[in-house]
Amino acid sequence: MIKKEPLVRHEIVSIGKSLFDRGLSAGSSGNISVRLEDGFLMTPTGSTLANLDPETISKLDQKGNYISGDPPTKESSLHLAVYGKRPECGAVVHLHPTYTTALSCLADVNPDSVLPAMTPYQVMRIGTLPLIPYYPPGDPGLAQAVGEKASEHGVLLLANHGPVVSGKSLEQAAFICEELEEAARIYFLTLGLPVRHLTRQQVEELTRHFKS
Repeated sequence: MIKKEPLVRHEIVSIGKSLFDRGLSAGSSGNISVRLEDGFLMTPTGSTLANLDPETISKLDQKGNYISGDPPTKESSLHLAVYGKRPECGAVVHLHPTYTTALSCLADVNPDSVLPAMTPYQVMRIGTLPLIPYYPPGDPGLAQAVGEKASEHGVLLLANHGPVVSGKSLEQAAFICEELEEAARIYFLTLGLPVRHLTRQQVEELTRHFKS
């Protein structure tokens, strides 16, 4: 069920502040969008998630054309690329959390799955984490690259940049962002140590259970 616009505006403000307060997006970095019946709401360019104003959040129509509010994030094309490939998606969150962004800067990682399977919740809520090649923020090539992977993956990692997370709701997308940051933190804390990864069979069982 798609929520009414006034409620969504206040939800963006509330969840945005929560993400900022927990250190998942510093300064004016990061952006949020939510699908409406008649288009999309997006955080404005240059805004901080710390103190968004519900009245100035950007409104776009179903084709992504800017309608009202302050001008949208310069990465609006990235959000629209995800919505175009994931009809069930109700929200997209793009942040720059410390450990996940550090993960995006590592060389010689597996671009098909940057994080090894370490915990059940990582597998169930994140799945495999593909790496999108580096493009400057707002570059049309970035949106195209994201779109090519978004139909199969709800969580993507932009090289030297940060994660893009989609969810059926904004609350779900925010929870996944938090789970991803914790998984990346665990990864760095165990680097160089003997780690017991989940087996392929264990991953398959978790995936079947999560989808059932």
